[in-house]
Amino acid sequence: MARSGLAGAARVARWADTALGPGRGSATADGKATLSDASAEQAARELGLTPAQVRADWDTARLAGLIEVHGDSARPGWRLRAWDRDDSAVLRGWVALFDAWSLAYPEPGDHEPAAVAEVVSAMPQTLSFLQLSAGPVPVEQLLDLLEQRVTELRTARCEIPYGPQPEPRTAEPEPTDAPLAPLLDWALRALASVGALTYGDGQATLTPLGNWAVWVKLEQICVAAQSPAGNIEQAAEDMLRGCAQLRPNAARAEYRAWLAARPVGSAVTELLGAARGEDALLRGLAFEALRVVGAPAEPDVRAVLDEPTLRPYALLWLAEHDGADPEDAHEVLTREEATWLWVDTAAAVADHGEAPLLVRHLESAVQPTIPMLLDEVRAVGHPRTVQVLVALAAAHPDPALAKAVRRAAFQVHTGGS
Repeated sequence: MARSGLAGAARVARWADTALGPGRGSATADGKATLSDASAEQAARELGLTPAQVRADWDTARLAGLIEVHGDSARPGWRLRAWDRDDSAVLRGWVALFDAWSLAYPEPGDHEPAAVAEVVSAMPQTLSFLQLSAGPVPVEQLLDLLEQRVTELRTARCEIPYGPQPEPRTAEPEPTDAPLAPLLDWALRALASVGALTYGDGQATLTPLGNWAVWVKLEQICVAAQSPAGNIEQAAEDMLRGCAQLRPNAARAEYRAWLAARPVGSAVTELLGAARGEDALLRGLAFEALRVVGAPAEPDVRAVLDEPTLRPYALLWLAEHDGADPEDAHEVLTREEATWLWVDTAAAVADHGEAPLLVRHLESAVQPTIPMLLDEVRAVGHPRTVQVLVALAAAHPDPALAKAVRRAAFQVHTGGS
């Protein structure tokens, strides 16, 4: 249903990718992402549509994240790149359109913006009621619910002013006291236009797609409210630190709760910021949280491939995202990248683990012998190399091996070979 509803938008987005990319054409005329007349007419000719249809599909593509406009050029969003192979990209594109329903259908021009904003704020409760009703609901019932919710919003906003107050005077009703029926009609038509519900004969019913979307949002609210370890309000770094001692399943539940409480884009940015810090343990945990995010994190993860500190983690994340078995994903790393990751992981173990864990970590090295490992560890240039080798020498039960590791640490420290 989502693919069908967005088929026109995807077609126009693919056309724009070909015709309006950098240096190929002018996408907009006003600097506000409105399709220029010339581009709309060109698309109409090439796609067999009217210019009005092209503009409608263009606007839908922008709201669904299928196309991004930068200056006077257009480029495809990540969802369009993943469109044919990733159902979740299609569903997320539709949810983005669903979230923007009030922009997808022109609002009544004769109503105060404050009243429109109140109805937009009240509609999630209306949609939840439709979802729980699991069938057609009379518009009169929805109007009663909307009026109650708007009254609650106005009451919550009420403030007692300080200082002397002017004498009360009689006046015309405030614009926000205008009847809500026309605005409810607009909201239901707008939600119908994006495929979230059907509206007619004095009643509204959620479509299967709309029912699923509302259910997912209710589930996210419940997940966020049940943050198992209570880290939901913490910044990413503190949240990850709080998850360090949790078992993997419990940590993933905490990541889901933390992610459900904030926009995906800012959450991904915050997680990558935590990964850039000095604590190697948080670096690994940040990418575990990004695995919970999934496809929406792909552009940001791909963008950090040029950062040496994050590159091995990003390569593994992308390999798993593309379908590689987690046990085989390490094959995408070069020998040098695998060695750098081994040192980084060893640093996390040295800082937060126990000595036997560090000794066992030797088994995960790609080098077949300890001398080869030490040679390549010295060459890879990780900033924590000395500390890792010193900790490993202190932990290893074999005196000869510990001595060789201590010698390697000294050579790195003094710059020797």
